[in-house]
Amino acid sequence: MPEPLNGDLAARVVVDAKSLPWTASPGRTVWRRRLHHVGAPESGQVTSIVRYERGSTFPVHDHPDGEEILVLEGVFSDEHGDWPAGTYLLNPEGFRHAPFSREGCLLFVKLRQFPGRDRRHVSVDTRTMPWAMETGRELKRLYSQDGYTDRVYIERWRADATPGERVYPVGAELLVLEGSFEDEHGRYGAHTWLRLPPGFRHAPRTIAGCDLYVKEGGFSYLRPA
Repeated sequence: MPEPLNGDLAARVVVDAKSLPWTASPGRTVWRRRLHHVGAPESGQVTSIVRYERGSTFPVHDHPDGEEILVLEGVFSDEHGDWPAGTYLLNPEGFRHAPFSREGCLLFVKLRQFPGRDRRHVSVDTRTMPWAMETGRELKRLYSQDGYTDRVYIERWRADATPGERVYPVGAELLVLEGSFEDEHGRYGAHTWLRLPPGFRHAPRTIAGCDLYVKEGGFSYLRPA
């Protein structure tokens, strides 16, 4: 069993994905930068940036405890459809597919972090979703479901924004999709992943503006190292 990667759920974790080397998956034309991994090499809980080369294919497989995908670049495909950049997918337990990419693509992927066979399948094009103003925040809500604690959304901070102190009572994961922000602990550019433990608070601000993937409530389904 490999050593856990960022498996301490009580720790604040920051990873600049662009600084990591690409490592080959069993498919050999699909590459990954692992941000978090706990468990067996190819069947543990994992959060990664994944790159499909042009013409890549992956054998048909199912997804115990579910799969979440946000397409960052290119077009990701399977027998169910073609999913361009900006597509958000949640494939629940029992879902099977044989993914591929004709031209290549870049994905943010979370595996085995969504237990529950009654979770609904989600596929949304975030590019066509309108921004909603909620308590002074610009949001695109991607997933929440009664009976489950996790909720996923994209949040936008405009240039020169100072959102004020943020508190995450149940913890959160953030991925900077575009732009950058900073807080009292550092600066975070595009494709920086942060996992903030329950109770964490900070005072973010941004000069250029940024779009963030945010998941709250997901700690309920993470295995500690």
